[in-house]
Amino acid sequence: MMSVFLVLAGLVLLSFGGDGLVRGAVGIATRLKLSPMFVGLVLVGFGTSMPELATSLQAQFAGSPDVAIGNVVGSNTANILLIMGIGAVIRPILAVREALLRDGLALAIISAAAVFLLFQSPVGRVWGAVMIALLLAYIGLSYMLDRRRGDKAAALHEAEAVSAGAPERLWLSMLFFAGGLAGVLIGARLLVTGAIDIAESFEISQAIIGLTIVAVGTSLPELAATIAAAIKRQGDVALGNIIGSNIFNAAGILGAAALVGPLETPARILGEDVWVMLAATAILLVFAFTGQRVDRREGALLLALYAGYIAWLAGSV
Repeated sequence: MMSVFLVLAGLVLLSFGGDGLVRGAVGIATRLKLSPMFVGLVLVGFGTSMPELATSLQAQFAGSPDVAIGNVVGSNTANILLIMGIGAVIRPILAVREALLRDGLALAIISAAAVFLLFQSPVGRVWGAVMIALLLAYIGLSYMLDRRRGDKAAALHEAEAVSAGAPERLWLSMLFFAGGLAGVLIGARLLVTGAIDIAESFEISQAIIGLTIVAVGTSLPELAATIAAAIKRQGDVALGNIIGSNIFNAAGILGAAALVGPLETPARILGEDVWVMLAATAILLVFAFTGQRVDRREGALLLALYAGYIAWLAGSV
């Protein structure tokens, strides 16, 4: 019972903390007159991935790399099949072709690189540094391209910054940031502790716990942002947020976790779940490129695929 309470408390803190952290960071950056393009590209993308980062690092420190890796793979899969599916069912998700060509290609490359990385088990610090370098290269290239006048991808990143809903006053932004950071760090600790206890009590693989409870829980900020964007008819922002978050997850979080210590990839994740993540990524990009949108029928299909995936995981417990 205590383990369930820890998990629920951790999820709540991660959800509210992640939202507060993003809004606070965007508010501070805006007051410091940083470029809206930079804010949308870096702070929003990185901020929505903070729950995953904090949770995976906490799992690494706790000696549970299965949870750390399962969290990243499961979050990327849930972001596409579950969260994008929900968003598209609410309202069709439109795609900005220029942004999709660049960021979608980056997502495909980085996702493939992450799978390659996981097959180098145990993943050491050198490979972790390579992934971090790959992420920094993507950010640098994107920022240089975004600075071109009239670039539609730049306009999308600016819209992502606006959609964060940052406070107008600096002191309030700082309060949001500090409170959000505390919520994320404490929530990650509670979630990992509770998840490991549940896995041990019910003799469930820690990898499966990471792929399900932990992954969906750390994706709650993306869920809230996607639903809000869909309701506001900002489907391009919703798609941009998902793609950006998955890029940060695959490159930044796996890289950071490997820098903390060697990552031993569970055999079941190598044999099954990384391929589900890659297939979900491919499906999303195909849907987005064909017709420049993800419509309701495609959203329903994404949800059905996620339901089938969860049923498959449940059957393997």
